[in-house]
Amino acid sequence: MTKPSVLLTRRWPAAVEEKLGAQYDLHLNRAARPLSAEEFREALQHYDAVLPTVTDKIGRESLDVPKAHTKIFANYGVGYSHIDVEAAKSHGIAVTNTPDVLSECTADLAMMLLLMVARRAGDGEREVRSGQWDGWRPSHLMGTKVSGKTLGIVGFGRIGREVARRAHCGFGMEIVVYNRSPVPPADLAAVNARAAPTLDALLPDCDFVSLHCPGGAGAARMIDSRRLGLMRPGAFLINTARGEIVDEAALAQALMFETIGGAALDVFEREPAINPMLVQCENLVMLPHMGSATREARLAMGLRVLDNLNDFFEGKSPRDRVVCTETRT
Repeated sequence: MTKPSVLLTRRWPAAVEEKLGAQYDLHLNRAARPLSAEEFREALQHYDAVLPTVTDKIGRESLDVPKAHTKIFANYGVGYSHIDVEAAKSHGIAVTNTPDVLSECTADLAMMLLLMVARRAGDGEREVRSGQWDGWRPSHLMGTKVSGKTLGIVGFGRIGREVARRAHCGFGMEIVVYNRSPVPPADLAAVNARAAPTLDALLPDCDFVSLHCPGGAGAARMIDSRRLGLMRPGAFLINTARGEIVDEAALAQALMFETIGGAALDVFEREPAINPMLVQCENLVMLPHMGSATREARLAMGLRVLDNLNDFFEGKSPRDRVVCTETRT
């Protein structure tokens, strides 16, 4: 029996590629760049499955083919706002993602960013590496205490809950939550959290605000100049969710004029391009989209994709489907 053909749009951990190659007719994009829209259109006419990542912008242009041979996008990552899911559905293409397995590592990184920006770790590291550190002194690189402060979490899904657990149990932080849908009381009680009725109500109450909500058109520039103006003077914004959630020009202005204390970003609107205004902000920590970048998480993400593929091609419903279509085998 012919194996289904599978295209990896970027290279994955070797152990996962080996397992995929043993079960499927595996094809690799060996170029160190995402596929173009034209290359995607070509792929859709030849492969049974395409395995994209967050760097692949699969919009209507990429899906503009008369009839797709591809049956499933098995996405390597939890977020899928880079995929036009309605266009995929119109072609009968199922979409899956990889929740759960990266939650802890992304939450670890969110806490790291929070600590870095509060304690000015980026400033200190740059000073030491440049040879400009001239010794300890009482007023040098004073930051902000984290323990006992109030943390607002926007989006109380798996990652948001993990961040809340770390912040409350590890640092005694008070947790305030805003979520689009009601949060079960037991989830709030687990970290002694309270729910804010609106995002606007949450922002003025918090010393730190950490974003963990889904991206997509509905969330585009949700944190704009008006909402940045609602934050406390001296408060910090952390974003490990999606770059499009934050209006970067408005954030740069808030940082330059110090209407907030600082920010820390792992994601950007047009990554890998960085808004030049952000680069000028010394009260900003920036990382290159590293939330899931541990050996353990990246391996687990790949194995979760493999599970979804196996279910799909065996005629079962993949557990991580985000777009459900009639299974075609």
